[in-house]
Amino acid sequence: MPKLVPVNQTRVTFLSRSVNEGYARAVLAAFLTQLDPTVPQLADIKTAVSEAVTNCIVHAYPGTLGPVQMDITLFEGGVVRVVVRDRGVGIEDVARAMEPLYTTGDPEERAGLGFAVMQSFMDSVRVASRPGHGTRVTLVRQLERRA
Repeated sequence: MPKLVPVNQTRVTFLSRSVNEGYARAVLAAFLTQLDPTVPQLADIKTAVSEAVTNCIVHAYPGTLGPVQMDITLFEGGVVRVVVRDRGVGIEDVARAMEPLYTTGDPEERAGLGFAVMQSFMDSVRVASRPGHGTRVTLVRQLERRA
């Protein structure tokens, strides 16, 4: 695989408040406009980022608020990388957490499909976590050129 050359990037940090999930989606959409994505491409990436940010909001800081950081990098050729990270409680068993229907939240409120949704919309999903130190989710997608 050839080395990816970044052409633009941005970083935002916000508190793990539920209202900021919409903010993260808006920032992402505004930044991606320079690539002129199709509506379905944009919807896919926004959905995956929503899931990653929602995981931070729901799971990273139980009973309190903490920072969520989102880095967006655009590369030559239309590759998008979004990294969503927190400094929260971390994930004890990443492989198990990525299994469909697994949730540490209330099963009445949470379906446990966040990582599965991310994987369905992105070309690559990587999760790194250390208990007590936080979690980093890296999402990558190659945008197709418009006809």
